[in-house]
Amino acid sequence: MAERLKHTHYPSPSRSQEIVSRTLSIFVDNEPGVLARVIGLFAGRGYNIDSLTVTEVEHEKHLSRITVITSGTPAVLQQIKFQLERLVPVHRVRDLTEEGDAIERELALIKVVGKGEKRIEALRLAEIFRARVVDTSTEHFVFEMTGKPSKIETFLNLMIDLGLAEVSRTGIAAIGRGAVG
Repeated sequence: MAERLKHTHYPSPSRSQEIVSRTLSIFVDNEPGVLARVIGLFAGRGYNIDSLTVTEVEHEKHLSRITVITSGTPAVLQQIKFQLERLVPVHRVRDLTEEGDAIERELALIKVVGKGEKRIEALRLAEIFRARVVDTSTEHFVFEMTGKPSKIETFLNLMIDLGLAEVSRTGIAAIGRGAVG
């Protein structure tokens, strides 16, 4: 009996696929429940969200932009984009990573507790990284820092030994380069 060849459109489980990160910009109607529907799509299918920001971008048209940083195999990411585009309140999905280097920025508030040399070193590093002091006492600083997420991560790693106490981050805001919107 001849052996039948199995034809499938799905990748073989034995082949490992590279996990990649994508920055998606999703334009949606600014109305109650839209964010829950978008997030529900991710949660219901077990997709991970690394960062999420939302803001209204066109007041007259009642449009908001949801910026999602997610990761997965190329096939999974393509499926995420396809499913997002099918949601009724979604007007457009842009993959800013595929379009080219997007401009990505994040805001972080960073509390560092310390005295003496550690305090002086924290201030010195904050100046180098252009972090602003927004609150201070004799025992702590709160720095405000904006920039690429990698810059913030580097600063946080340096602050660990100097008394890093607390961090609050906004998530990534991103926009594509060039004249196309």
